[in-house]
Amino acid sequence: MKTTSTTQPHFPWRETASAALRKLDPRQLIRNPVIFATALVATAATALFARDVMSGTAQLLFSAQIIAWLWFTVLFANVAEALAEGRGKAQAAALRSTRQQTRARRLARSGGEAYAWVPATELRSGDVVQVEAGELVPGDGEVIDGVATVDESAITGESAPVVRESGGDRSAVTGGTRVLSDAIKVRITAPAGAGFLDRMIALVEGAARQKTPNEMALTVLLAGMTLIFVLACASIPSFAIYAGGKVSMIVLIALFVTLIPTTIGALLSAIGIAGMNRLVRFNVLATSGRAVEAAGDVDTLLLDKTGTITLGNRQAVAFLPAPGVDERELAEAAQLASLADETPEGRSIVVLAKTRHGLRPRDVAALRARFLPFSAQTRMSGVDIDGHELRKGAVDAVRDYLRTLADGRVLPEAVVAGADGVAKAGGTPLVVARDGRALGVVHLKDVIKGGIRERFAELRRMGIRTVMITGDNPLTAAAIAAEAGVDDFLAQARPEDKLALIRAEQADGKLVAMCGDGTNDAPALAQADVGVAMQTGTQAAREAGNMVDLDSDPTKLIEIVAIGKQLLITRGALTTFSVANDVAKYFAILPAMFVTVYPSLAVLNIMHLHSPQSAILSATVFNALIILLLVPLALRGVKYRPAPAATLLARNLAVYGVGGLVAPFVGIKLIDLALCAIGLV
Repeated sequence: MKTTSTTQPHFPWRETASAALRKLDPRQLIRNPVIFATALVATAATALFARDVMSGTAQLLFSAQIIAWLWFTVLFANVAEALAEGRGKAQAAALRSTRQQTRARRLARSGGEAYAWVPATELRSGDVVQVEAGELVPGDGEVIDGVATVDESAITGESAPVVRESGGDRSAVTGGTRVLSDAIKVRITAPAGAGFLDRMIALVEGAARQKTPNEMALTVLLAGMTLIFVLACASIPSFAIYAGGKVSMIVLIALFVTLIPTTIGALLSAIGIAGMNRLVRFNVLATSGRAVEAAGDVDTLLLDKTGTITLGNRQAVAFLPAPGVDERELAEAAQLASLADETPEGRSIVVLAKTRHGLRPRDVAALRARFLPFSAQTRMSGVDIDGHELRKGAVDAVRDYLRTLADGRVLPEAVVAGADGVAKAGGTPLVVARDGRALGVVHLKDVIKGGIRERFAELRRMGIRTVMITGDNPLTAAAIAAEAGVDDFLAQARPEDKLALIRAEQADGKLVAMCGDGTNDAPALAQADVGVAMQTGTQAAREAGNMVDLDSDPTKLIEIVAIGKQLLITRGALTTFSVANDVAKYFAILPAMFVTVYPSLAVLNIMHLHSPQSAILSATVFNALIILLLVPLALRGVKYRPAPAATLLARNLAVYGVGGLVAPFVGIKLIDLALCAIGLV
């Protein structure tokens, strides 16, 4: 199964550097309190340095280096965010390149084949356009007539064309895709400029991204820690004077920036943006970072059966003749009754009759027959031809039809038994009758999507319970649930039943994800914590969900959950590293800085840094460089492996906690040696 897009974006460093410089705008910096505070004190230090230059104060080289690295710290934080946003912009540019100045063949509202060429930008919801081979679909819509192969690689990254046809769950088309064969009539549901592709471009560019509750809580925590260190550093001069020493303001500023959690503060936004961009590369569009986070903690997954677990179109797989009826006779009657049936099920009956018995389709016009279309009231379709009445429909519908005949016929027990056997096997039985005589049953089967059982087993290992939701009767639902490998099912489900199930799960403290594609799934998709709508589904479903799967693969939730968990683990890992990093810096540089003021600190000066000036400069340089070194990890994410929470926590502490403690001791010492070697301190 394809999981990544074929487009590999390129990120020029010149554009990234330019974006990082633009982010020095205080209106943008203030969104990140830690980096905003760093920029403020860097500005103050720059002003103090200018004063010292004017007065000719000594140690200008030391002060200049401190100030330069303070500004590098701010810039490197901006680079992290710019790189993450750059990925989205590169993906958006690739998507935008699929849009052209398209002209559309708009059909007259009065009907018929009359049309006029108009710019796609003039299309409105409700307009009907005809799109022929080689032309771009001018806007989001629903196929109302015809069948064609469509190239959706610009949207999904998948090179294989897909079939789009009227009726069923494969009728949705997206603006910007290209028709490869035949012709289709499309009713526009969203005009150019307001369609799915336009929203996708805006979202991957980050224009609509809001901070998640988790992110906002961590931002508040970091702001609080920053305030604490403001107070702590402000008190140091008093202690120094009490001990007979003096600490310069630039040193205090450097110490403040070194000790506050600049590492996670600089990378926090990049982690969130990168998480959403990873979803896009898996062909899943998330409309909010909240949904990505929630996906990482999903407990229950609800899946609509039709079009989600199954392919969505029931296929005829067998003819089951009644006693005394030849199978070819049943197949011929079923084929004639289905010639005018444009549904996927009707077409599959015609194909099965041809495949099994060599019965070629007839010319409908030449038959001079009277066709009876399927209706919700009769639940039957058929044809009157050459003096014969052929009917095809649900068991109850055909039974009622036979009772209405002059001699009040009944459905034979053998036919009823055959229909029950089909239902128990998870199929849908259709009874075929000719001239009031039941000829047998056509077995329609819901085709389970390939590999779905193994994927559900993987979800189970991740601790996610799967529930299939269907409108089928319990017997059919149980058979399909067993074949698909889901943990539970809800049969004969109405939209309100789906809502009730989701609310019950949420009342138990569980996070619920819902996959669906139909209009009747929209309320449940909106209620769920993570609502994943299939791209091939209806417009209502796509609007209700907070994620859209462009590949229409319900098992994609495995990737969605993994990316959500990866986002949470990455944020937790880098927060752990940042806190441990700060703790280590306290013990690494404070003794070296204040050993002359407080000689008793000499026993803690285990790094034996060259001098107090070397200690603070080395720590400032390390503080800036560690941000840049961690940017690739923030963008790539910490690799997720399914495991219990306790195991993940232990690994997080062992790798990133211990790593955060060790890195400053090694890094600061190496920088100290380098600075001394080249004579900068």
